[in-house]
Amino acid sequence: MSGQSSKKIITVVGSTGCQGGSVAETFLTDAKLKNEWTVRGITRDTAKEASKKLASAGADMVAADVNDTASLVKAFSGSDTVFAVTDYWGAAGMKKDVEIQQGKNLVDAAKEAGIKHFILSTLYNATEMTNGKLPNIEHFDSKAEVSKYAAASGLPTTYFLAGCYMDNFPAMFRAADDDNNSNNNQPKTTWTLSIPLSPAGHIPLFSPRDDTGKFVKGIVARRDALLGADVRAATARYSPADLLDGWRAAFPGTPAAVRHVPDDQHVALLRGLGLPPHGAVELNENFRLMDGAFDYYGGKPLSLDVLVDGDRPTTWTEFAKKNPAFKDLV
Repeated sequence: MSGQSSKKIITVVGSTGCQGGSVAETFLTDAKLKNEWTVRGITRDTAKEASKKLASAGADMVAADVNDTASLVKAFSGSDTVFAVTDYWGAAGMKKDVEIQQGKNLVDAAKEAGIKHFILSTLYNATEMTNGKLPNIEHFDSKAEVSKYAAASGLPTTYFLAGCYMDNFPAMFRAADDDNNSNNNQPKTTWTLSIPLSPAGHIPLFSPRDDTGKFVKGIVARRDALLGADVRAATARYSPADLLDGWRAAFPGTPAAVRHVPDDQHVALLRGLGLPPHGAVELNENFRLMDGAFDYYGGKPLSLDVLVDGDRPTTWTEFAKKNPAFKDLV
């Protein structure tokens, strides 16, 4: 019991999600971290299966609500470090003002609880980076507003900026049999990447489930040096050709191609998938942010030097190899 009490507590908001789940898993399983830290997982429902799984792995699971600052203060109490993430697409209901308020609640709670290191998952303001040309990427702008609030609060904060999720890209590949390109009278299947990005575009790809914990591990190890700093977490900037090359490396001999999708078709496709009009426009502008004229991180370099202990980020090829969408190709 004395060993347990000597450990510092890292409280992880969204501990059953992809970013928070990665942080929780890393601190529960890393040989060094698990002896130095206790993981407290924050979730809205401690009875759900993902929460029970974390509890069985050693996490102290606590119920709290990002809309209820008092519940967050109670959940943060006694913690040294907090990893905080908001969910625009889920808990915030795709509403900019709601995500901003939820983020401010997290900052206020951390300030009141006396948190020594607040690691905020955030993004840059896309409207400002593009001089108003892409004003609808609300999940960027809302997070940036929370960052400003955290900075003004005096809370000791490091800003974690996740790259574009690799998880979004398998659905952009489609397989089709080409009856005119047969081998031994068997149609050959070509996998086509359909993407609203020109050849000049570059996407900073990131696998949140695999790699968020690695970056947060590095942030915690270099706390003093990284207070007030931005950590831009991505493997590399990939062009459409790079995506295709990486996919071919994962599945040698499988025909593949890339097809540019015009913006209007992309918006229509997203609407067909069930997104509301503003959500479809938002995601399309998100791609335009990476299409050569602008940059996801405003042209700033990736923060790979934050990684420690020989950790390295997951490549697109590695991610594709283990993705269920391509299981028949392995």
